[in-house]
Formats: sequence, C-alpha cells, structure tokens
Amino acid sequence: MKSHPTTQTMKPATAAKKLGVYLEATPAEFQEGVVSRSELNALQADPPEWLQELRHNGPHPRPVVAAKLGVSIAGLARGGVTEPLTTEQIDALKQDLPEWLRKERATQAEVRKEAVRIKEKKAEQGDRSS
Repeated sequence: MKSHPTTQTMKPATAAKKLGVYLEATPAEFQEGVVSRSELNALQADPPEWLQELRHNGPHPRPVVAAKLGVSIAGLARGGVTEPLTTEQIDALKQDLPEWLRKERATQAEVRKEAVRIKEKKAEQGDRSS
C-alpha cells in the first residue's frame, strides 16, 4: 500500500511570521487561506509586490520593530510601543532617540555582552575538562 505525501500547510499567521510581516497588513486572500510549504518558499524566493512593499515600508510586527531599533520585544513594551510601526515611524524614533530607547539599547548591549561572557566561560570550562 502506497501512501501519498500530504502537502504541509500552515495558518496565515504562521506564514506571516516566517515572512517577517504583519498579518493584518497582508492582502485578504493571504489572510483567509492556508499557505503550503511550496507557496511559502515561492513567496520567499520571488516576493510579490505587496510583500516587498510590506517588508520595506511596514507596518512591521514587533519582532521586526525591536530588531530595527536594537532592543528586545520586552523593551518595546516597557517603552510603550505595543502597535506595529512603519519604517517611517521607526526612523523617526531613531532620529528622536527618546530616553526609553537609549536605556533599552544600553540594556540590550549589556545582555549581549553577558551572553558572550557566559559562552566564553563555558568554552573555557569545556577545554579544561578535555
């Protein structure tokens, strides 16, 4: 008995997350359907106009906003940013550099530094036990 391979599909929210776009800003047909793995690969390989526009101008989902600002998602929330932002809004924040953003960037830099220190310490301990 031969089994036919089933097409792997995902919800639009999952596909939007993988594409790095804000679901509510995508076209209705994208939001209402299901996306197959091959469709997702095609969107990534050759993004249509709407996807290019969203990636360039937004609105961007929180993980993208946080990355563009150099802060954590929690840092965005602490700064009062709970809605998706456009590229223009992100650029304005970078230009104005409010106190919360300066503070969160400093916090993020400390977190990265600590992560590197821990990684180096673990590597050093691993070398000793060899």
